[in-house]
Amino acid sequence: MADQVQLGFSFHHFIIFVFHLLFFIHGHSFYLDGVDPHDYYKGDHIAVKANKLASSKARKLYSYYSIPYCRPDNIVNSVVNLGDMLRGDRIQNSLYVFQMRVPTMCNVVCRIKLDEKTSKDLKDKIDNEYRANMVLDKLPLVVRINDSQSGYQLGYFVGRKERCPNTKVEKYFINNHLSFLVKFHQNAERGTARIVGFEVKAFSINHIYDDQWSKMTHLTTCDPNTKRLVTPSHPAQEVDDNKDIIFTYDVDYRESNIKWASRWDTYLLLVDDQIPWFSIMHSFVIVLSISGMVAMIILRKIHRDIFKYDQLQTLEDAQEETGWKIVHMDVFRPPVNSELLCVYVGNGVQFFGMILIVIIFGVFGFLSSSNKDGIITIILVLWALMGIFGGFATARLYKTFQGSEQKNMRTTFKTSCMFPGIIYSMLVILNVLTWAKESEGAIRSDIMFNLLFLWLGISVPLVYIGSNIGSKESEIKDPVKTNNVVREIPEQPWYMNPSFLIMVGGILPFRAVFNELFFMLTSIGLHHFYNVAGLVFIILIITCSEIAILICYFQLCGEDYQWWWRSYLTAGSSAFYFLIYATFYFFTRLNITELVPGVLYFGYMLIASYMLFVLTGTIGFYACLWFIRLIYSSVKVI
Repeated sequence: MADQVQLGFSFHHFIIFVFHLLFFIHGHSFYLDGVDPHDYYKGDHIAVKANKLASSKARKLYSYYSIPYCRPDNIVNSVVNLGDMLRGDRIQNSLYVFQMRVPTMCNVVCRIKLDEKTSKDLKDKIDNEYRANMVLDKLPLVVRINDSQSGYQLGYFVGRKERCPNTKVEKYFINNHLSFLVKFHQNAERGTARIVGFEVKAFSINHIYDDQWSKMTHLTTCDPNTKRLVTPSHPAQEVDDNKDIIFTYDVDYRESNIKWASRWDTYLLLVDDQIPWFSIMHSFVIVLSISGMVAMIILRKIHRDIFKYDQLQTLEDAQEETGWKIVHMDVFRPPVNSELLCVYVGNGVQFFGMILIVIIFGVFGFLSSSNKDGIITIILVLWALMGIFGGFATARLYKTFQGSEQKNMRTTFKTSCMFPGIIYSMLVILNVLTWAKESEGAIRSDIMFNLLFLWLGISVPLVYIGSNIGSKESEIKDPVKTNNVVREIPEQPWYMNPSFLIMVGGILPFRAVFNELFFMLTSIGLHHFYNVAGLVFIILIITCSEIAILICYFQLCGEDYQWWWRSYLTAGSSAFYFLIYATFYFFTRLNITELVPGVLYFGYMLIASYMLFVLTGTIGFYACLWFIRLIYSSVKVI
């Protein structure tokens, strides 16, 4: 009884500790109405926050003030959570401060004189098509595409370059005038207004002023007294050594019918309009085709085989038969290196559980893809909490393989440390490279420590708890007995070669989601939202399961009973094709010429490929395990 009380007391404190950890990781970002009052509101004034410089071409992230923009005297970093840091967000104060619902024009921010270094930095950012990102009331700054109603891009271009038609000399121009549009929703009952949209138009204006420069200088190119807005017809501001650049901005306000609680829906709807529904339907057609093939080739044939086997009257008749039933005494024989297989299956269960819960939460509206930082935080915490299921799956499977208790502890240790250890080590290496290039995309050391704590402090103990529960469960009883004498596998034709089948097996799952990969990678590169991950995940589960079952059945019909590892590798080989496609995407779409950004890209794609291998391999393994237990429990063994 005392032990039970002590166990309950410890578990209670563990739950309290997890909740404290969630709040700690989230960086105290739970504000009323989703607003940080210290950051965004100062009476009737609202402050715009500067964020990172991002490019889908160069892939490196930089601080907003890494180029000569107007800087406050004291730069203050806003509180961000773990998700913000992993995405490379750096929220800082700026000199852009608006008065709520008071339109203004031709506000002078500052004047900056370029030198050789700052001029070179600006030209480099313009060459790599960098966009400057800003935030107002947690809404990202967007640019409407071609004044349309169906497309936004995050952030405005730092500038542009043009080639002179006569001299063919390239000139660089900076966007130094920002025309902001703040949309607000009026609450008639409360008499308040809330921000529901934040847009901008960026122009390059070669400002001209009278006399000498001062804070009261009158700009002849931007006159607020005459209400004359800046237009693109003015001469552009060139970027060159010893050039003076004057930064200005306009602010306009527009009432909107969008409520504050639904302000993200506009952004998501605009992106959803670009979702490749045709390609998704094409993928579903592929899934239906594979399902039909499995139904005709396997289900009908298995039904005929079971009927035939059940008609056998004597042992001599059974021995004359060939096919999958003849290997029934060897099909559940433990595989070679069963310990490593249990480790990978346990890691896959942990990863699968995390993805499944995130998608379920998203379907029921508990998560929004607009809150990417929160989703990343939840994903990491859920992965750590799913460790209990990973440990359970590892121990239960290893016990089924008749593994010893001593080796079970070693298997549990590998489950808790091998997969996350490889991922964390690769992140450290990539982060060191990012630090070396002085990119703002580097994850801070304290955030890396938080990730390490999630792994060692939460995931590892839960894996051991799950393993302890799994080892006490009864082993999975096989529907048929295993013979002590190992049956010899007959010589197989070339098309039944394990390497060939494994590589062929990965093509169909990859092909089913191939059309979506381009849009997923593009969304990641442009920092956009991708809202059909759940559909892609369902397609992936179905195709991995069906192709693994199909190849496993053909293998058993050839009297090859070594299916354990092959079922895992068949579905898992789709990760190899993902890596090939990522390489193709790199050389055909990204135009990255520098070494470090290229290494970073392939490093992160390698991490994604490894995760995909563990996930799809586990799906294929359990699909085959269910299928084989089903068919061998349906026949009479003589």
